[in-house]
Amino acid sequence: MNSKGVSILLKAIDMNIGFIGAGNLALYMAQGFVKSGAIRASQIIASTPETKKVTVKEIKELGVKFSKDNKITVEQSKLLILAVKPKIIPFVLDELNSYITKDHLIVSFAAGVNIASIEKKLQSDAKVMRGMTNTCCAVKEGATVYATGKNATDQDCQIMEQIFGRVGTVEEVEEAHIDAVTGLSGSGPAYAFEAIEALSDGAVKMGLPRGIALRLGAQSLIGAGRMLLETGKHPGELKDAICSPEGATIYALHHLEKGGFRSLLIDAVEASCCRTRDLQQQGSEEATDTESIKKSIREGMHLKDFLEQNGILKSS
Repeated sequence: MNSKGVSILLKAIDMNIGFIGAGNLALYMAQGFVKSGAIRASQIIASTPETKKVTVKEIKELGVKFSKDNKITVEQSKLLILAVKPKIIPFVLDELNSYITKDHLIVSFAAGVNIASIEKKLQSDAKVMRGMTNTCCAVKEGATVYATGKNATDQDCQIMEQIFGRVGTVEEVEEAHIDAVTGLSGSGPAYAFEAIEALSDGAVKMGLPRGIALRLGAQSLIGAGRMLLETGKHPGELKDAICSPEGATIYALHHLEKGGFRSLLIDAVEASCCRTRDLQQQGSEEATDTESIKKSIREGMHLKDFLEQNGILKSS
């Protein structure tokens, strides 16, 4: 690719992005967008009434604009990302439905909340997508999928692919597959972190210093994933190439099999997927569950003022 092509590829996308919610997911996405050069920090705004969250401080340090008023985020954004817990979704949509226009693209990353439940809370011409990604967006190694609602256009799909393609992989899927994606790649980094920690524990047990054990464990998983993607070979074939007859690796794999390693991973994906489906009910409620809202906002984070402003709690 010539230098002109590279400069075009790396040019920031001219679009304002708003996060409803300023927790870990919003932080990691914003970090990836800014680090990759896809979106400038000045083009991003995040909002939450939970102003004392640690992630709010980190988002501000990144140079991202912040507001405790979700309406301001809607007014200043074209791409609006819902990055809140499923049980908060009905409240957020009730709060913002009169401010969201056909010019907005709404993308929900709330686990289990389907497109239809979001569309019925908004105007009939609202453009809605449902996505699933993971925290690895922060280091430009995210795995993102999305499904489209009835009003989303090909241009909207291009926007998703341009932005999330800069922070990892992205592809369109049927909405019915997103729960399974949540169990696989949405929760997947947690499985990997658990595996790296356990592998490093084993190496420490055998005399390796902790720091180098963690680095080698992490690089081994990175390298294995990259090798699989770039060769296109089946993982069993790549595994067999490491297993010499009577060698150390086949002995190690035998121990994993005896412990139910493969079965446990299958169970983990299934458990995450099933829990995601359970969460769907919370995000599909017709009316706002004010008790859930109260419990979701931590003490000392302007809870009383927030509830009074939104008519949930009467002023004393």
